[in-house]
Amino acid sequence: MIIAVMNYSGNVGKSMVARHLLAPRLGDASVISIESINADDNDGPTMRGSEFGSLQEKLLALDDAVVDIGASNVEDLVNRMKSYSGSHEDFDMFVVPTVPDAKQERDTLATIKALSDEIGIERERIRVVLNMVDPRDALRSKFASLFAFHDEHRGFVLREEASIHENELFGKLANSPITIGDLLADATDYKAMIREAQTSEQKTELARKVAMRRLAVGVNAQLDSVFAALMR
Repeated sequence: MIIAVMNYSGNVGKSMVARHLLAPRLGDASVISIESINADDNDGPTMRGSEFGSLQEKLLALDDAVVDIGASNVEDLVNRMKSYSGSHEDFDMFVVPTVPDAKQERDTLATIKALSDEIGIERERIRVVLNMVDPRDALRSKFASLFAFHDEHRGFVLREEASIHENELFGKLANSPITIGDLLADATDYKAMIREAQTSEQKTELARKVAMRRLAVGVNAQLDSVFAALMR
């Protein structure tokens, strides 16, 4: 499966969604970053929006990939998809992450309109992920404009279950090559190492690793649920 992750707005967690939600659940799919400047935490291959022809060739040779499209390149890629007839069919799905912020919500609506109305992508291939959500909040209230637009437009898939809760782990992993999968696979007995550590600094660092791994267990389970809701 080839998935594009995009939004006209920055700061919606596109790279997090690409690296931590989607890629691990697509058989550790390649993450291809489309950025004018590679300023995010992705350590995979990077391209510019102007290299759309090369991107098409790369995608046609892959079975699974997640394309993380930087905000500054979305308009360029939308225009190029209009020019390259049928090129949007190289993508099985377009995932649009958003957060509960007025500007990001407006940009999310613009992104959906571009995909659905301007390019003509079918409803089932445009799916929204609600990101940085406080689990105590009523989603229809926090994303009121988005849900109202969905009720009227119906040209995309929006499910309350496809919402990622706020968690400090995502901040800790930003700008790091470490993934949630890496944390889960780490079988090191840090508690035994803490007992043997000689300095308070060593103990603090080892305790941090224990905490990270514990956070990863809960986050991974939640992302499993989000992925299932997104894909059904």
